[in-house]
Amino acid sequence: MTHPIFTTNKITNVIDNVLNSSLSDIIGTDFVSDTPSVNITENNNQHNIQIAAPGLDKSDFMIKVEKDQLIVSTNKEINKVKEERSFLRREFSYSSFKRSFHLPETIDRENISATYENGILNITIAKKDKKENDGRIIDIV
Repeated sequence: MTHPIFTTNKITNVIDNVLNSSLSDIIGTDFVSDTPSVNITENNNQHNIQIAAPGLDKSDFMIKVEKDQLIVSTNKEINKVKEERSFLRREFSYSSFKRSFHLPETIDRENISATYENGILNITIAKKDKKENDGRIIDIV
């Protein structure tokens, strides 16, 4: 005699569900890192920060300077709608991150620009002219 839990239809449905689902559907999470990869380069004139953040729009980003920190953040609502057989499944999730970068004294805070193209956020931070960084002599009165 077959146990009622293990009827052929139920086993077939379980196998169908497993084979037709992604691993993230099975365990209930997305495998998206909360912290995107970053490349930082420097040359004589500027610092460049590249942040890999595919699937976003430039309006999803917030870039600000606070004290000696450059802060890059995003918060995006993601709606997934899946039709499966005779029902509709809707999933809401949010993708967000926040990265902070220390700004050295040699940067020009008024000359920071950013572009977003092909899933890469590019931030360019100009350096001050060397004349401004040379120091000065203080007269004693």
